[in-house]
Amino acid sequence: MFELEPFVADEYIERLAWRTPGGGSRGGEAFDPKRLLEEFVNHIQELQVMDERIQRKVEKLEQQCQKEAKEFAKKVQELQKSNQVAFQHFQELDEHISYVATKVCHLGDQLEGVNTPRQRAVEAQKLMKYFNEFLDGELKSDVFTNSEKIKEAADIIQKLHLIAQELPFDRFSEVKSKIASKYHDLECQLIQEFTSAQRRGEISRMREVAAVLLHFKGYSHCVDVYIKQCQEGAFLRNDVFEDAAILCQRVNKQVGEVFSNPETVLAKLIQNIFEVKLQSYVKDRLEEHRKSDAEQYLKNLYDLYTRTTNLSSKLMEFNLGTDKQTFLSKLIKSIFISYLENYIEVEIGYLKSRSAMILQRYYDSKNHQKRSIGTGGIQDLKERIRQRTNLPLGPSIDTHGETFLSQEVVVNLLQETKQAFERCHRLSDPSDLPKNAFRIFSMLVEFLCTEHIDYALETGLAGIPSSDSKNANLYFLDVVHQANTIFHLFDKQFNDHLMPLISSSPKLSECLQKKKDIIEQMEVKLDMGIDRTLNCMIGQMKHILTAEQKKTDFKPEDENNVLIQYTNACVKVCGYVRKQVEKIRNSMDGKNVDTVLMELGVRFHRLIYEHLQQYSYSCMGGMLAICDVAEYRKCAKDFKIALVLQLFDTLHALCNLLVVAPDNLKQVCSGEQLANLDKNILHSFVQLRVDYRSARLARHFS
Repeated sequence: MFELEPFVADEYIERLAWRTPGGGSRGGEAFDPKRLLEEFVNHIQELQVMDERIQRKVEKLEQQCQKEAKEFAKKVQELQKSNQVAFQHFQELDEHISYVATKVCHLGDQLEGVNTPRQRAVEAQKLMKYFNEFLDGELKSDVFTNSEKIKEAADIIQKLHLIAQELPFDRFSEVKSKIASKYHDLECQLIQEFTSAQRRGEISRMREVAAVLLHFKGYSHCVDVYIKQCQEGAFLRNDVFEDAAILCQRVNKQVGEVFSNPETVLAKLIQNIFEVKLQSYVKDRLEEHRKSDAEQYLKNLYDLYTRTTNLSSKLMEFNLGTDKQTFLSKLIKSIFISYLENYIEVEIGYLKSRSAMILQRYYDSKNHQKRSIGTGGIQDLKERIRQRTNLPLGPSIDTHGETFLSQEVVVNLLQETKQAFERCHRLSDPSDLPKNAFRIFSMLVEFLCTEHIDYALETGLAGIPSSDSKNANLYFLDVVHQANTIFHLFDKQFNDHLMPLISSSPKLSECLQKKKDIIEQMEVKLDMGIDRTLNCMIGQMKHILTAEQKKTDFKPEDENNVLIQYTNACVKVCGYVRKQVEKIRNSMDGKNVDTVLMELGVRFHRLIYEHLQQYSYSCMGGMLAICDVAEYRKCAKDFKIALVLQLFDTLHALCNLLVVAPDNLKQVCSGEQLANLDKNILHSFVQLRVDYRSARLARHFS
């Protein structure tokens, strides 16, 4: 019971009490404390006896454990002594083995020292024997007569050949000749054997023969034969570059199994492919068009150079020695150097003629003879005068609505230049790249910006009629719209294709300045043309007002029989203005729209303001003027310019002075919209009333 785990004293006492008669309420019997006490005393005595017995057992076990521990310690000491003796014996044995090994090595060295001279003597004796056969002129040894022993014969003849070179010619000329002849014959036989083995695909035999030939002068010829046979049947397709890559891939796997210097052999194969196959192929393709077709020549040059460099990148995967990058670069340069030296001159020449042809073809399609804009002298003087005065110098040219700007022409010019930039990037030497790219950019500026856009602007400026022309057709905004689109395309090509080529060179600032100058020059002409176009618009409005506005509109004969809401002149002017506003929005973008519309709105307001100042107004005429201005203000809302709308709001408030009762004039003039205006302006509008000279009105306004 006591050995059971875990032991709980309370549970043990409970069980003891429960088993004792009278110790609990079991079966309804009465509780007997004396009996329970007696049972507890007896049980305590039993526990004390049990404790003494267990204690004696524990002491006995402790004595036994101490005895066994002493015996184990004694045994461990004995084992340690045995181990020390064994280790000492092992050290003695190791020293003895080292001593014996030293003796054996020394004996081996002595034997080798004796055997090596003996072997050399035996070999020298054999060589002397074979040398005597050459002296006698008759080769009797089996090694020379048995074709299966060609490897041994090659080794012997190679050594004899080296010995013969040291002998004096006058005494041994004949034998030297015979040895040289045999040397040559064996060399030819080995090369022939290598060739046959290569055709049969016997790699092991090729490796064996190549190892023998390695010490012969004709080893390089063996490599040449291998390279030649590798290329047999390898270039049967039209794509010589793909064929070359496949051939090198195949040879790369095989060459290491045949030759002891595979990287040299593979490099020689690649050199042969470049200097023979590729050079011939490139020359045929380029010389065909070099003098007759510059476009095809440049396309072929770019294509061939690209495919050659791509092939070079694939070959970089192979082991070609230490500096394979330089090796492959020299091979490429050897093929293309004669074509790359004057590449940029051909490129510029082609780009110039091609761009001129694109422009001429466009002008021919329009049946237009291009005018000479001219530079220097009188032309420069005219230009300065025009910029300062904005006056049209010279007769106006009727362009019949033609802008002389073509998106198709622009796309063609940009496409040609894009291809030129791509070729320049690929074909130019890195040191010449920024300079060459700048020359191509200069061509683009000359033909796109100067010869096409600038010419169209000059022609457009010359086509703008004078401000007093009647029914003038204004096409310059179409020029602005197309020029805007072209500028975006031009700027995109500048950033996408030119910037990467010049970004890290001094040419960057030069290109940016050139671009800035040409754009500023064109913006001056665009601003000038827009300004003159706005003048023409105002001139057209003035013609409409002059032709349609009648004095009786604002001073009708019958004040009680006015049936119209606004005058015919107002209707036509508003219709014209709305068309021009829409045209300006379609022709421009960004802040330029607001700038031009603001300028037009201000001039439109000034025109209406000055126009209204020309008439006298009765009460009903004043109401009609207010209606007209309200319509003009509604038209001004289309501008979506706060200043313009504010100007017409103020003008509308001024027109109220034409109809307000004399007693209310001062109140109206001090209103929010008119309070800040100059008193002379207010007075000038009041003076337009037909009743201005009446004493009552003059008294109220004084």
